[in-house]
Amino acid sequence: MMGIRNIAAALAMTLMAGGAALAADKPADLKVGITAFLSGPASIFGQPAKAAAEMIIKDMNANGGIGGVPVKAYYVDEGAGGEALLAEYRRLVQNVRADVMFASISSGNCNKIAPLAEDLKILNLMWDCGTQRILEEKKYRYVFRTQANAAPEMLATVLYLLKTKPDFKTIAVVNQDYAWGRDSWHIFHTALKAMKPDFKVVAEFFPKFGAPDFSTEISRLQALRPDVIFSTAWGGDLETFVKQASQRGLTRNSTFILPLAESSLQGFGKALGAGHVVGGRGDHYFLHPEKKNNPDFKKFVADFKAKTGAYPIYPVFHMSQALAALKTVYEKAIAANGGEWPSHEQVVDAMPGLTFAGLGRPVTIRSDGQGIEDQLLGTSVVVDGYDFPLMDNMMIFDSDVITTPVGKLSADWLKTLTPAFIDRVPVKTYSR
Repeated sequence: MMGIRNIAAALAMTLMAGGAALAADKPADLKVGITAFLSGPASIFGQPAKAAAEMIIKDMNANGGIGGVPVKAYYVDEGAGGEALLAEYRRLVQNVRADVMFASISSGNCNKIAPLAEDLKILNLMWDCGTQRILEEKKYRYVFRTQANAAPEMLATVLYLLKTKPDFKTIAVVNQDYAWGRDSWHIFHTALKAMKPDFKVVAEFFPKFGAPDFSTEISRLQALRPDVIFSTAWGGDLETFVKQASQRGLTRNSTFILPLAESSLQGFGKALGAGHVVGGRGDHYFLHPEKKNNPDFKKFVADFKAKTGAYPIYPVFHMSQALAALKTVYEKAIAANGGEWPSHEQVVDAMPGLTFAGLGRPVTIRSDGQGIEDQLLGTSVVVDGYDFPLMDNMMIFDSDVITTPVGKLSADWLKTLTPAFIDRVPVKTYSR
């Protein structure tokens, strides 16, 4: 009997020790690697996102971190090039022992990182890249996107165009000559053709990425006089194109359709003028019609303006969503683990079905890892007190209706739409 009691005592001590070890597994900090363009022309996206991450993480840690654990960020410059990015990504996961990675801004980089994250078995949140192909063409366990992809972004743009300018007849495109420029035009064109078969494409221009001069394209567009000009260019390319087009009077002769222009409004100055379609890659806008009077939202915008000298743009909002997802998924996994710190696999398991909110409307992660995010577009308007255009006649489109269903390819699904789809999509409209 003494032997049995000794065995029982030893077992009890083992269980107690195991419990202590489990508690000790709670880390000193939660390491998060964040990739963004911190140098080069695309840093106009990456630097604001980094500033936002610093602000949000500082506030998060001041309020107890995540489950009592502070967040520690490690930043990686996408501007260093693909090989350097992959090497640094691998180093952070394998040597620094990052718990979660946020990657990336570039769709090309996301395409490279997704399979690497899967090989390394690291939770990777695609926090900004737009390509729909990653999660449509392959199933991943460790890769999730905390915002929408290009398909609902382009479809919402088509819907806004058809609801506000349904009688247009001709269109031209001026897109950067790389995957994003080609793919986004294909998505937009496919959706538009399905719902308005009678338009005509009068010109397709794909100038090289970083082109300093658009005089050839602008001269041809002035001669063709298309009703609308579509461009998913971004950053310096978009600002250069719009400013040169404005100087030549093109912005007065055609309506510009610019799904990414929310991020360039401040850079346009007075060049864009009124009457052009502007998108925010989600429901992102520093004067969000549903959020602009919210005290927390107003404080963040003011604090960000004080820190950076500019108003927040959509990469800032995307970063807020990724960090909100990080906090929410750990809290969900902790609760599911009886209040104890979860394993990495338990956190990954908690991602599907997760709902979280950054600075905009809530986002939900589907079973395929894709985030479902509502889309805001508006028409540019000139307003006293601002030296750049704002948005008016804003519409927010419900993401559930405009996102490609699970298991389908966007290129195929968009072809099934009909003109009746325009009126079936619920939308809320807001004045400035």
